[in-house]
Amino acid sequence: DDLLRAMRNNKKDLDDTLNTVLKQFGTSQAMDGRVYAAGEYSPTPTIVEAAVTLYRSHSVDNITRSDAEAINLKQTTETVNQVIVSAQSNRVKAICFVTGVPGAGKTLVGLTVATAQLGQSTDRASVYLSGNAPLVAILQEALARDKVQREKQQGKRLAKVEAKQAVKLFIQNIHHYRDEYVSKVQAPYDHIAIFDEAQRAWNKEQTVDFMARKKGIPNFDHSEPEFLISCLDRHEDWAVVICLVGGGQEINTGEAGIAEWLHAISHKFKHWKVYISPHLSDSEYNAQKSIAQLSTTQAVTLKEELHLKVSMRSFRAEHLSQFVKHLLDIRPQEAKEILEKFHFKYPIALTRNLTTAKTWLRNMARGNERYGILVSSQAQRLKPLAIDVRPKINPVNWFLDGRDDVRSSYYLEDVATEFDVQGLELDWSCVTWDGDLRFSGKSWNSHSFKGKKWQRINQDVRRMYQINAYRVLLTRARLGMVIVVPEGDNDDPTRLPEFYDHTYHYLQGLGLKVL
Repeated sequence: DDLLRAMRNNKKDLDDTLNTVLKQFGTSQAMDGRVYAAGEYSPTPTIVEAAVTLYRSHSVDNITRSDAEAINLKQTTETVNQVIVSAQSNRVKAICFVTGVPGAGKTLVGLTVATAQLGQSTDRASVYLSGNAPLVAILQEALARDKVQREKQQGKRLAKVEAKQAVKLFIQNIHHYRDEYVSKVQAPYDHIAIFDEAQRAWNKEQTVDFMARKKGIPNFDHSEPEFLISCLDRHEDWAVVICLVGGGQEINTGEAGIAEWLHAISHKFKHWKVYISPHLSDSEYNAQKSIAQLSTTQAVTLKEELHLKVSMRSFRAEHLSQFVKHLLDIRPQEAKEILEKFHFKYPIALTRNLTTAKTWLRNMARGNERYGILVSSQAQRLKPLAIDVRPKINPVNWFLDGRDDVRSSYYLEDVATEFDVQGLELDWSCVTWDGDLRFSGKSWNSHSFKGKKWQRINQDVRRMYQINAYRVLLTRARLGMVIVVPEGDNDDPTRLPEFYDHTYHYLQGLGLKVL
């Protein structure tokens, strides 16, 4: 695997050793030791590492690479900040829509904008909001743990519950924020609200039903986007809403997509300035008609800088999201061509044996690189493989705890679904494919397991959710992944080989390495 044994060095011979290694790998150009020594170590952080560093220093400059992808991230952040400064200076209200491929850094943009306001005056207060409960819980816990540890190093004692209270003012669950301002009439404390995964906000039907059943509010008459914008609209002077939008990632009943936000603006908030990524009209956002409608009611400013075009998560495979899109769109030739561009630096393996996949994961991971098993929430017939999706994991333990904790991802016992990992990442993943999504040879067939048998899903929106679930699962790994498609069992009518074989052969035909 091109990993050399350790060699002893001191400051006198390090230069020679580095050049010896370079020659061994066929590099003829010698390295200048002085230039190397003056360089910086700039690894790509996980979203948890990035959040912790941002909360400490309020700066993103020291935690990202300096290549074209990171420049794109910086340009997007600066563009959003310019909108904020302009809105405050001119006392207007504005809304931004930031788009990006999976793993491109949308959450990082949101956290960067939010933390940048922490050192500003109180009228520049901001809040980062997400309906992704696991992501919010993990970020809150990670920031609280880090705060407690830093205080301990300085000889101070800080209870984690106290540290978490401060964090919760900065990072909140979007539903808790909504509930807070249903009962209040005053404007929020924050002038800036960042809504992560805005496409997952609830439509009017889902919101009205939830507020009546769960909150005892029978007269609620808004979609979630409309109500959230109305909260910021209570400010008399200025306000900014930033919507971070993922394409093709709606995975839950009632998730409205971005069209609901645009509909709310065109009908209720015509006085707001609108800044949109031109890519919001791409097919995966399903917002073409809504953008056209919005453009008839008010001025819309298109800014290319509001689109994050390259994955930061898969820094070895900037083409991964394209590959997954072609795979799920059943464009095998395009998928094969994309895979050829990155398979040598981002391995994607294929097997029919879960034990083989686990061994591969453990062998590939180095040091503290995190790995785990991912499955669809509809993968009900993996129990013979000791995979049961019904017990819910604690995402905090699964993502943050170490190899010595049986609840962590490292143990390869508890599995995470698309609801647990959306917006998060692993270094290495094992995606175990069940009969809930089957390739027929021409199309994807979606199924749910009811009682004692699989039932075909025919409703278009539910079929979309199922495909999007696998889109999420297949784009979580930063360094590489292994896909397991079980062989099935002729003696088990719920796990017949025909439920899996076409899928396996389709994936094999794309050029994945078979273990």
